[in-house]
Amino acid sequence: MFALQVLVVLLLVVAAVLALVLQGERDDTREARNRSVAVAQTFANSPGIVVALESPNPTAILQPRALAAQHASGVDFIVVLNDDGIRYTHPNPARIGQKFVGTYEPALHGQVVIQQLTGTLGPLVQAVVPVDDTNGKVVGMVSAGITIHKVSGVVNHQLPLVFGAAAIALALATVGAALASRRLLHQTHGLGPAEMTRMYEHHDAVLHAVREGVLIIADDGRLLLANDEARRLLDLPPDAEGRPVTELGLDREAAEQLASGAIVNDEVLVAGDRLLVVNTRPTDRDGGPDGTVATLRDSTELHAVSGKAQAARKRLQLLYDATVAVGTTLDVTRTAEELADFAIPRFADYVTVDLAVPVLRGEEPAPGEDAPMQRAAVSGIRQDPPFYPVGEVITILPATPQALSLNSGHPVLDADLRSSTAWLAQDPERAGRVLEYGVHSVVRVPLRARGVLLGLAKFWRADPSERFDEDDLSIAEEVAARAALSIDNARRYTREHAMAVTLQRSLLPHGLPEQNALEVAFRYLPAQADVSGDWFDVIPLPGARVALVVGDVVGHGLHAAATMGRLRTAVLNFSTLDLPPDELLGHLDELVSRLDQDQTASPNGDAVTGASCLYAIYDPGSQLCTMARAGHPPPALVHPDGTVEFPDVPAGPPLGLGGLPFAAAQLRLPADSTLVLYTDGLVEDRERDIEEGLVLLGRSLRHAGRAPEEICEAVLAALLPPRPVDDIALLVARTRVLTSGQVAQWEVPADSAAVGEVRAAVSRQLTQWGLEEMAFVTELILSELVTNAIRYATEPISVRLLRDRTLICEVSDSSSTSPHLRYAASMDEGGRGLFLVSQFAERWGTRHTANGKVIWAEQILP
Repeated sequence: MFALQVLVVLLLVVAAVLALVLQGERDDTREARNRSVAVAQTFANSPGIVVALESPNPTAILQPRALAAQHASGVDFIVVLNDDGIRYTHPNPARIGQKFVGTYEPALHGQVVIQQLTGTLGPLVQAVVPVDDTNGKVVGMVSAGITIHKVSGVVNHQLPLVFGAAAIALALATVGAALASRRLLHQTHGLGPAEMTRMYEHHDAVLHAVREGVLIIADDGRLLLANDEARRLLDLPPDAEGRPVTELGLDREAAEQLASGAIVNDEVLVAGDRLLVVNTRPTDRDGGPDGTVATLRDSTELHAVSGKAQAARKRLQLLYDATVAVGTTLDVTRTAEELADFAIPRFADYVTVDLAVPVLRGEEPAPGEDAPMQRAAVSGIRQDPPFYPVGEVITILPATPQALSLNSGHPVLDADLRSSTAWLAQDPERAGRVLEYGVHSVVRVPLRARGVLLGLAKFWRADPSERFDEDDLSIAEEVAARAALSIDNARRYTREHAMAVTLQRSLLPHGLPEQNALEVAFRYLPAQADVSGDWFDVIPLPGARVALVVGDVVGHGLHAAATMGRLRTAVLNFSTLDLPPDELLGHLDELVSRLDQDQTASPNGDAVTGASCLYAIYDPGSQLCTMARAGHPPPALVHPDGTVEFPDVPAGPPLGLGGLPFAAAQLRLPADSTLVLYTDGLVEDRERDIEEGLVLLGRSLRHAGRAPEEICEAVLAALLPPRPVDDIALLVARTRVLTSGQVAQWEVPADSAAVGEVRAAVSRQLTQWGLEEMAFVTELILSELVTNAIRYATEPISVRLLRDRTLICEVSDSSSTSPHLRYAASMDEGGRGLFLVSQFAERWGTRHTANGKVIWAEQILP
């Protein structure tokens, strides 16, 4: 066999060489003909050829051009003839003027003449083409010729390649024969014919003895082989082998599946009363014959068991999904909606959830109380179910299935609503619409958690869905139990959140105090998730001044709200001392540090994790605004022309860190300037950093002439997130100015005689203001204050009278010593001045300035 393969290869090589040589000769001749014709026609049609032929000396013109074209095209000669066959050009000049050798007469009649002949150059092909003038008359001819050997050589180049390929093929044939012999020996394990026959008999015995059906089917759908188990499982006739599978009496689906030849993995087919697991694989793998082998296993009993396991698995998956999908928020209504949405359509066609009215408020229904229910959620496969709408208050009637379920605490199944009558008593008209809608069964499950009855969930099914059964009852009960726990958690959170919000709002200002220095508007929005420690204040100060405060306690919940209340109270108390903003923040920082120490010393105390605050004082008389901040975002200032800036107020550390002083900044604010104070919840959230928030804030404020209320609305519309995660406090104040007609001021020399002059000047000023009836008391108060300043203080001394909401008398000097009120004994000659001031004035006090102090007293205007 090996020698035969070698001989076949040699014969193929010889045949390939002969074919190559013959094909090469034909190709060479064809190439020579094509090239000679192309060159002759190109030269015959070249510009100037006709003019040259008609010239007195054509050779002088055409000989150089012919030689150049010959070298450029690679042919052996280009000869130009006249109509008598006389050469005008030739590679050998000696032959010019001689008769052309060859046939040229047909060219005189416009034909192309091609000849293959043997000339002095050897075998060649020459072509003769006519040269026509513009009238179509033949005025000459052009002949081009090329020898065969110039276009040959392909075969000569390919012969070594052919011989090399033959050698390689011979080597491959030798190696292939050796490998094939070795593979055959390997596949048969060196067995001879007898051993192979015995092995086949053993395989046949095993095939028919196994408890698994085996079928071998040809690619045309005929059954080639079936073992005994396959015949039993499929109930095949005795002559089944050789017949098409579709004609063996099998179920149509099973027959089509087996005859298709498609690969199948564990496909379940019905064969009579059996359920068979089928696997099919092609037999043409590894060079086998076309067809399919199929294995069959009887899984009837296994399928029954697996069906129960599948149902249990689906039930567990349903309960797991309910745990994940229901209770994602701490909102009672949203949790009820999640329960309704989850069960559609995987368990029910429609779901309604009713909750006790106190539950929706976060309260716990009283035991034994028949609290009315409110529809909290409705969901279904259609958008127009005939059930009570969301928000409807429902009073459960006694002796109805709903009341039975609520009183017993157990679910109630109504598998056929048309035959049931008890449920109709609740609302006969609506029940009729429910039946007309196609609803046929319902499961009512009470929502109970931690011993508290929260409400009632109803799962409805309508045509064409199957009716509820007892298995569905237990599933509904478990799903409702998980949902009830989530609803109760949300209810408890709602209660705690409401308590925190109530506490927080009780600690915040309920309105704005009366003052004329600023036109103020504010907004306070608590976080939806939990309350925080944001606060604000507007505090009237002596001298018609006003303090603006915005602060934020880090953290959420009751602890943050309580800390906020303590800090707000502290700021109110510190403001009565009339401290500058930086000093007030210093005292507040020390207070927070002490609070933190007290809290951490307690076993159950929560540390104050930090707080921020911005404190500003505006004086309408001087139009100066002094402010300082502790870890708080900078204020925004809107000028009267609408331009916006964020003043460079030194950023002190948050309250409670201690160790660093606070610095104040002073700004002069023209009338109708707007100061905007806020907490970080306005400009910063989880999806927006503070830099982006400040840009948005500046953009929303960039308008002139808007009232503070309008500014609040515009800012919230631009920056309020859909679900705030932090409290937002916004305080907008537009400045006002005391006019010259509201202020009177006098410089007082350190001479007791000047007191009378001051009293006379004040009396005249009060007369101008129409306040003559207040002159006596005012003169008395100023006499005492000026006398004390002259006696105990140093110059310069000045008196200022302000007419605002009250009449304010101020006496300033350069001394830092504060007077103190005391009660003089009956025999004392002095010490009664400040006592008289405190009795006649509505209130009085002292504030220190950079140059000394100011003693002030206020009187109520008539």
